[in-house]
Amino acid sequence: MRRHSIPVGLSTASVYPQKAESAFQFAAELGYDGIELMVWAEAVSQDAKAVRALIEKYDMPVQAVHAPCLLISQRVWGTDPVRRLDKAVEMARSVGATTVVVHPPFRWQRPYARGFAEQVARLEDTTGIIVAVENMFPMRADRLFGRKERSIERMGKRGGLPGPGVSAFAPGYDPTTQPHRHFTLDLSHTSTAGMDALELADRMGAGLVHVHLADGRGAYVDEHLIPGHGTQPCAELCQRLGSSGFAGQVVLEVNTQNARTRVERASMLAEALAFARQHLG
Repeated sequence: MRRHSIPVGLSTASVYPQKAESAFQFAAELGYDGIELMVWAEAVSQDAKAVRALIEKYDMPVQAVHAPCLLISQRVWGTDPVRRLDKAVEMARSVGATTVVVHPPFRWQRPYARGFAEQVARLEDTTGIIVAVENMFPMRADRLFGRKERSIERMGKRGGLPGPGVSAFAPGYDPTTQPHRHFTLDLSHTSTAGMDALELADRMGAGLVHVHLADGRGAYVDEHLIPGHGTQPCAELCQRLGSSGFAGQVVLEVNTQNARTRVERASMLAEALAFARQHLG
């Protein structure tokens, strides 16, 4: 399989509720360059041996491992978030991935939050794996006041600002406020947070090594639309990456849960890949 100068991968989350193997199948059929493995309740996603078997079966490398940071995965690999991050790095090394994507700690994970930056730096120094901390978004108050479409309207009236909200993350949902070396930029998250994605990319600077390419319209929920279907500067960001010598990874992390058939899901994933390749150049 041909690998491209800026590899474009497919997150296993993009085929949910189907299993991880479906992501490998789609990636191989459609011409993706690799996989980002979301570690969550599915047993295969937690098992390095099973993942290596999928890599061999589909000739599809795992570019990155997404640590189990979601609320729904808080008991994957035990309840200790420090150990979960260590295990994610171990998984990455075992399956040949170069990068681990991790969210900032939740506020209630106080010991983890206090030592998070030091743990990330230690893991990078001792393993050679890049640990890229991802931008997140606030819990917006307007989720209490009506449907998703109304929240988009309200954000537009506020000039793209999210309005009142609280951060579930410590010290916040913008990882550039901390001295991390490497970052993941998620454009669905910038949409929900009302952040300028290009400005955030500039602040990440040379530390930007991983991109979750998706779109959003400013809803209070994390939409993960196919790029080009929302208001985020997906094309502009890709063009910047393509012309700047970006040496990291771009991963499509999109929502295809509304697909009624396999053909329809394949069409959505093919459209997302074509968008990325066109604008990366």
